[in-house]
Amino acid sequence: VTITTRMLVSHLSGIRHYEKDITKVKEEKEKANRALKLTKSHQDKEQKEKEGKGIEKTDCVKQKKEHDSETKSRNSKPGRNDKEFEQEEYYLKEKFESVIESLKIFKNDPLFFKPGDQFLYSTYGFTLLSAVVERASGQKFTDYMLKMFRDLDMLSTVLDDNEAMIYNRARCYIYNKKGRLVNAPYVDNSYKWAGGGFLSSVGDLLKFGNALLYSYQAGQFKNRNGKLLPGYLKPGTVAMMWTPVPKTEVSWDRDGKYAMAWAVVEKNQQYGCCRQQRHYASHTGGAVGASSVLLILPEELDPETLGAWPVAPPRGVIVTIICNMQSVSLNSTALKIAREFDKEKRAQ
Repeated sequence: VTITTRMLVSHLSGIRHYEKDITKVKEEKEKANRALKLTKSHQDKEQKEKEGKGIEKTDCVKQKKEHDSETKSRNSKPGRNDKEFEQEEYYLKEKFESVIESLKIFKNDPLFFKPGDQFLYSTYGFTLLSAVVERASGQKFTDYMLKMFRDLDMLSTVLDDNEAMIYNRARCYIYNKKGRLVNAPYVDNSYKWAGGGFLSSVGDLLKFGNALLYSYQAGQFKNRNGKLLPGYLKPGTVAMMWTPVPKTEVSWDRDGKYAMAWAVVEKNQQYGCCRQQRHYASHTGGAVGASSVLLILPEELDPETLGAWPVAPPRGVIVTIICNMQSVSLNSTALKIAREFDKEKRAQ
């Protein structure tokens, strides 16, 4: 078979995640899909009953039901085991000197499916992707990334190296089996730098989000007398990264599809004065003792007024949350915050 970098970056390669048993992965996917169908069937039944009785529920009740439904939808995880952090490979303590060396963990394991046929979120797919970057750049992957972070002015973003003295490094926590808060166990992330091996701050992640949003929008601001600097990436590159890829899915938002290392929800509104789906890109992060999210909600720009606007890009709302607690679902919270700020900007 052939595995391309596009397949790797969209999790279509067939390379396994932490679970080695393909039967268990399939069972979890089927269970999640059944739960989704049951939820949808229940919602449709309630809607028909309401229409048949001609009863209009109060705004308060309707909003609560919509909120509960949205919360269930966003927190359900297709194809992912709720007990994922019980997988042994999350807790590896072996130190790998290079990303090429860390490929030995999974390189001889069978693929779960023919590349390009199905979606399976895979941290190891990104380990292989980092090896591609290393060979293509002629540099160690970690050196290449740290130089990029410096270019982006992300000076607080570093390798999660246990031995290094890192100013203001937070302690990480988990709940044990008895439900008590305890310190997270020690792990060595050198086997997955690309998939979860960096430490950062909310300030640095905001810089990263702004750089991407600026790059995405810079091409639309043309009438500025050449004073607008180019973005870190070309506008077309970011647009490609934020274009949904067929056959993918997103665990943290059922409305979304996976793109290139980003989850994307596209703009959509089927009926007037009804639910409106805004275009945004996000990605969550989960590690031993920590959770995070970075969400970018671009402002909808009017091409006719861009030349007259006194303010240059980036235009939109960026939300990032990092917490030193394991298994915290953050995307829906970030989206609510982004919508509130966006609503405030529209009102001004």
